[in-house]
Amino acid sequence: MTRETAPNSARKSLEEVEIELFLKGIYEWYGYDYREYAYSSIKRRIWHRVHAEKSATVLKLLDKVLHDPECFQRLLEDFSINVTEMFRDPLFFLQFREEVVPLLRTYPSIRIWHAGCSTGEEVYSMAILLHEEGLYDKTKIYATDINANVLKIAKNGQFPLENMKKYTSNYLQSGGKKAFSEYYTVTNHGVKFHPFLTKNVVFAQHNLVTDRSFNEFHVILCRNVLIYFNKPLQQKVHDLFYESLGRFGILGLGDKETISFTEKSACYKELSRKQKLYQKLK
Repeated sequence: MTRETAPNSARKSLEEVEIELFLKGIYEWYGYDYREYAYSSIKRRIWHRVHAEKSATVLKLLDKVLHDPECFQRLLEDFSINVTEMFRDPLFFLQFREEVVPLLRTYPSIRIWHAGCSTGEEVYSMAILLHEEGLYDKTKIYATDINANVLKIAKNGQFPLENMKKYTSNYLQSGGKKAFSEYYTVTNHGVKFHPFLTKNVVFAQHNLVTDRSFNEFHVILCRNVLIYFNKPLQQKVHDLFYESLGRFGILGLGDKETISFTEKSACYKELSRKQKLYQKLK
């Protein structure tokens, strides 16, 4: 059966064929695998770069990306989702204080993985929370992201001053115990969070799609990252998290994410359905 005679329902559109070839080319040449990202999201970002680079088609953009590493870096910035804030979804952090902190107190040392940490606001939030609960000195936080540029921002710990009003409100709603301004200094370029908040933090590149587990953790937080993956890739990442969590370890997800569809869902106890906190039991 030729393409001309194939039923319409069986055909891929030319756009789908080009995007499939585009993502395969990126993977084969650069090793970054976006083939199982949510299609509508990745398509939108590819077309944004097509127009920005003044390319006529997706495949012409692929030709440029393969021969121009700087163009590839611009594409990576488009593919990287960096929406975050301090104490994002403050009731999540309040629930963490109430439900998870008592468990962490029983451990001689604590390992936490922030997967997909972006520019680091939630990493600093967790460091503040643990400091206030007297747990930070025995904690090691591993903050990872696929994007090296956002990790540089996270390491620097400098954020816009205009965000502090919202961040202060979030902090107070999350059960904060001090004046939020005690944790940062105002500079000419925004606010700089105090260095002690990162003394126990390791920032590193890690690709959830292609990289393996690198430690056993008491807590894994991956919030509002998996929504950009298709279901098979979500399952693959959940397998990685399951492998990386110790027994009775805690998994924290974003408000639109769940483990209910995964093969390992029966291995977890739900600590908070609304705040998406789960405890691994076996």
